[in-house]
Amino acid sequence: MNRLLFFIIATTLFTACNQEINRNNLVSRHAVQLTQADPLNPLTVGNGKFAFTADITGMQTFPAYHEQGIPLGTFSDWGWHSFPNTGNYTPADVEKKYWNGTDSVPYLYQFSENDNKRKNKATRWLRENPHRMHLGLIGLQLLKENGDEAEPNDILSPKQELNLWTGELKSRFLFEGYPVEVTTFCHQETDLLAFNIQSPLIKKGKLKVKLTFPYPDREKFSSACDFNSPGLHNTKIVKANSAGLELGREIGSTTYFTKTGWTGSASIIQDKKHRILISPNVKENQFEICIKFSTEKKLSPLPTFSETKNNNATNWEKFWNSGGTIDFSKCTDPRAFELERRVVLSQYLTKIQCTGPFPPQETGLTFNSWHGKFHLEMHWWHMVHYILWNRTDLIKKQLDYYFSIFNKARQTAQWQGYNGVRWQKMTDPAGNESPSSIGTFLIWQQPHVIYYTNLLYRAAGNDTSILRKYYSLVKATTDFMASYARWDSATSRYVLGPALIPAQERFKPETTINPAFELAYWQYGLQTAQDIRLNLGYTKNEAWQNVIDNLAPLPVKDSLYLFTENAVDSYENPRYLTDHPIVLGVGGFLPLTEKVDTHILEKTFNAVLEKWDWRTCWGWDFPLTALTATVLNEPQQAIDLLLMDTPKNRYLVNGHNYQNERLPLYLPGNGALLTTIAAMCTYRNDNGKNGFPQNEKWNVRYEHLNSLY
Repeated sequence: MNRLLFFIIATTLFTACNQEINRNNLVSRHAVQLTQADPLNPLTVGNGKFAFTADITGMQTFPAYHEQGIPLGTFSDWGWHSFPNTGNYTPADVEKKYWNGTDSVPYLYQFSENDNKRKNKATRWLRENPHRMHLGLIGLQLLKENGDEAEPNDILSPKQELNLWTGELKSRFLFEGYPVEVTTFCHQETDLLAFNIQSPLIKKGKLKVKLTFPYPDREKFSSACDFNSPGLHNTKIVKANSAGLELGREIGSTTYFTKTGWTGSASIIQDKKHRILISPNVKENQFEICIKFSTEKKLSPLPTFSETKNNNATNWEKFWNSGGTIDFSKCTDPRAFELERRVVLSQYLTKIQCTGPFPPQETGLTFNSWHGKFHLEMHWWHMVHYILWNRTDLIKKQLDYYFSIFNKARQTAQWQGYNGVRWQKMTDPAGNESPSSIGTFLIWQQPHVIYYTNLLYRAAGNDTSILRKYYSLVKATTDFMASYARWDSATSRYVLGPALIPAQERFKPETTINPAFELAYWQYGLQTAQDIRLNLGYTKNEAWQNVIDNLAPLPVKDSLYLFTENAVDSYENPRYLTDHPIVLGVGGFLPLTEKVDTHILEKTFNAVLEKWDWRTCWGWDFPLTALTATVLNEPQQAIDLLLMDTPKNRYLVNGHNYQNERLPLYLPGNGALLTTIAAMCTYRNDNGKNGFPQNEKWNVRYEHLNSLY
């Protein structure tokens, strides 16, 4: 066939396939609509590295109302702060040694109040610092006829809609009989918020914009707002006139700036030490205001509201039209619409909160969990779905983060007597490890870099430039893994542990040995790294191969995979039948290999389904288990697991995966859902069928997805 003719036909077929799913209709039918205030359902706009969470007014008017639900945050990837280190605490203050079979290895341990006083204080400081800062609340001051400020129950007939296709948040309500309309955007290329406010209350002098700045909070799970320490920080007016305002913020050694511009004229009042009121011209019924946050003192002219609106329209359309998509509209199962809703909203939420230069924290840019730090074992759930959905450009910069923390990871490995790099668990932009009684003993984040590299390589059509770019990370990671595996001369095999805690965080570091999932992940990581070497033209690494050939097999009893080798009562002990059923990750999370007996895996899967306390699971456990159901050719079970009615598999109206009161949103759950759904689409069984039930109830259409396996 003529090559030009072939290209024309192929392009036509591709275009026809691409037009088969109307992406605008798919996304728009899941626009979020609210008709009442709800502390668990604020809505967020953001650009991936900066986000703003608004209440029913479209701004942050009632932050106290949301403190018992999902707080109203203004967070960025650059906004970090540390409390003064008055005790000169260092990691050496929290060192504790654990036996690893032949020697003792130091770890950064979380000392409690019952331990040495200095060690406890050092633990607290090292865990709390640095922490992510709330940059400032932007709300409305609505004044009643009697002069009092509005309360949440004064907002009547609210109607709020988040347009996912355009990034527009539109909020309408009545206050004392007067209509108010607020349109909210977050600029997609700079950390700027734009608001259009329309109301007769402006002419009455009853509506103002208020900027309120908090001091950072010390709590592990919080809005990061302390309003009881006004003397510990400064809010200075740098420049002010009728058309704009510039503020400088000083919190100890941390500084940042805000620049505010508006249409028309307005007056400015600093009525409290850390509160600014902006009063629009009373001759107008409309007020447009833009506010930018930055570490740069000299800020260029701000984009206007109209420019920000157009910026969102262009960038959001580009996002939704890029990469893969999945359409459930042809399904007749009554649960399909809800599953599609979760998938669409999960794409939106992870885009606006998880596509900055650092791995995201588990609550993204909405509020602080674990002091705003991120957990590298969770990065798999935050990152892999972008590769499967063909949106790798959004997260490649997060892999660069591993280069930036490489030296600290290498120092940890050397300190503990290992080769290569030992990747951090609970960390920050600089790569500091946080002391913990659990986190520092986890090892399942170690092979992640190898997994990412291999997926990116395959997604790029086996482009070896990908392997060359990340090979230094892969090699150092694998060097650690090979040296971490301990030779047990009594059984003539390499073993894992002690000291370690597996991903199922129910086991003691002093006694745990050979957890099934970690063994399987070590085998996968070592072998995949070896394959990467060969693809780059290198010879086999003999040290790696020695561990590959002699690593302990997965522990088995009664034809069931044990959670760890020494947990022989895995399926009888109620304590062990809780938390993450990660034993199933040996097939599903990981591709099935000859090291995994599918008959044993199937029996293990059924035992877990029957005996597990699903109330104790986390949001990513349901997609994790559905992945195993998929590779075992149990598609109906996969669907049932994804939609299981249990507390931590709840998805709120705003799309967030609710866990409990202290963790009302959990983005690893959203990322895991996207990973599993894409894997189900691209999986092929022996009959060439995908991972959905093969009936008219689940006629799932999809395009431009990459395979997990």
